[in-house]
Amino acid sequence: MNQPIDRRNFLSFASAGIGSVALTSLLMRDGTLQAAAVPSEANDPPPHHPPRASKVIHITLTGGLSQVDSFDHKPDLEKLHGKPLGGDERPDVFFGKVGLLRKSDWAFKQRGESGLWVSDLFKNLAGVADELTVIKSMYAETSNHTPATFQENTGFRLNGFPVLGSWMSYGLGSETDDLPAYVVIPDTRGLPAGGSINWTNGFLPAQHQGVTFRSQGVAIDDLFPARAIPPNTETATRDLLAALNKQHLARRDSSDVLAARIRSYELAAKMQLAVPEVTNLDTETKATHAMYGLDNEETVEFGRGCLLARRLLERGVRFVQLFAGGAFGSPRINWDGHEDMRRNHGREAGRIDLPIAGLIRDLRSRGLLDETLLLFTSEFGRTPFTQSNAGQLGTGRDHNQYGFSVWLAGAGLRHGMSYGETDSVGMKAIENRVHWNDLHATVLHLLGIDHQRLTFYHNGIQRRLTNVHGDVIKDVLT
Repeated sequence: MNQPIDRRNFLSFASAGIGSVALTSLLMRDGTLQAAAVPSEANDPPPHHPPRASKVIHITLTGGLSQVDSFDHKPDLEKLHGKPLGGDERPDVFFGKVGLLRKSDWAFKQRGESGLWVSDLFKNLAGVADELTVIKSMYAETSNHTPATFQENTGFRLNGFPVLGSWMSYGLGSETDDLPAYVVIPDTRGLPAGGSINWTNGFLPAQHQGVTFRSQGVAIDDLFPARAIPPNTETATRDLLAALNKQHLARRDSSDVLAARIRSYELAAKMQLAVPEVTNLDTETKATHAMYGLDNEETVEFGRGCLLARRLLERGVRFVQLFAGGAFGSPRINWDGHEDMRRNHGREAGRIDLPIAGLIRDLRSRGLLDETLLLFTSEFGRTPFTQSNAGQLGTGRDHNQYGFSVWLAGAGLRHGMSYGETDSVGMKAIENRVHWNDLHATVLHLLGIDHQRLTFYHNGIQRRLTNVHGDVIKDVLT
C-alpha cells in the first residue's frame, strides 16, 4: 500500500532533478499546467496598433534563388534567349562574367483563381498560389553571400546586429516559458554563411538569441545529463550554484550575460519536459506525414523541419526560422547555381517544395494561418544572363542584388498578388522597389509593432531593426 507523501519528502523529491524542478514550477501556476507568458522587454512595448499576426515562420533560402526561374515571369527572355544583354551599361556582377541571356529552365504558368505566375520549379507551391503575396522588386546592397545574408536577417551588412527573430522576441515576449521565443532549424547539411551569427541577439539581452533545434535525432545537445546523477549530489550542486550566482550577480550589478545564463538554465529545466513532447512527430497521423513529405526520401528532412515548426507555434513559440541550404564550397549544398541551374535549383526545390505547400495547407486547415505570417526569402537573386564569357551561353547564373523576388503568406496580406516589377529581363527592380528595411518594417507592422518605436539604446544610439529607414508596404496589406 502506498503511503501518502509528506511535505518534507515532496520538497526533497522536487529538488532531486532538473526535470522535477520544472514540474514543480508548472504545478505551482495557479493549479494549471499551462505555460506562463513571458512579457516584452521593450521600453515601449507593443502592440502599438492592432496586430494582424502573432507568430512568424521564416523560410530562409541560402545561396540566391533565381527570380527568373521561379516567381518573376519574363516572356522577353524566351525571345532573347542566346542573345547579348544589350545596352551601354555593363552590369557589375560578382564574378564579372556576363554571358548571353538565358530563358528559364522551367515553364511558367498562371496558377489558381488569382492567375499568379509561378514556374514549374515549384509545382506544389503553385497549388497554393492563391495564398501567396509575391514581392518582385526586392533589392540588396551587396552580392556577397555573407553580408547579404546578414542584411536579410538584420537590415545591416555588418555582423553584430540583432536578427528579426530576436527583435520579435524582445518586442513581443513569448507565449510560453517552457520553450524559447525564437527557434532556429538549420539545414541538416550544414550552417549558412556566417554560421550562428545569423540568429544572434546582437546587443539585445542575451535571452533573445535564437535556439537551434534539430528536426531529427537529438533535438538539442546536452539538454539531458549523459549519466544519472544521485539526487543528493544534484541538490547540493544546485544549492551551491544558486548561492554563487546570487553573489556573482550582486558583485557585477546584475550582469546581463550572467542573468541571461541563469535564465537559460531555468528554461532548460522546463524544456526537459516540453522538448520531447513537441519534437515527437510520431504522434502525427500518416496523412499529415504524407502532406509534409515525410514518406519521401527527397523531402523528409525539410518536411520534418516544417512539421516541427507548426508544432512549435502551437506550443507558443513566437518565431521559427527554417534554413534551406547549407554550407558553401565544393560541392555547393545550397541555391548558389553558378554552374548548372537545372541541376542546382532542381535539387534544392525538390527538397522543399512539397513540405512548404503542405505547411501552408496544414496551417490553413487548423486556422493558424489567420494568426501566422510566413516569409520566404533569399539574400539576393540571380542574373538573367549566364555566368560565362562574353558571347557564350552557359548553364549557370551569377549573383544579382539589383532585383529579386520574395513572398509572404498568412495574416493581414492581400493574397494571390504580386507587387513591384523588374525590367523586361528581370535584372533590376524598376517599379515599387523594396529594400530589406521596407520588408522588415512591413513584417513588424503586421505584428502590431511600429518599427520606429521598437528601439534599444546601445552605444549612444536608439537602435532599431530598420536603422533610420524603412516604409511599410501598404499596398500588400488588407
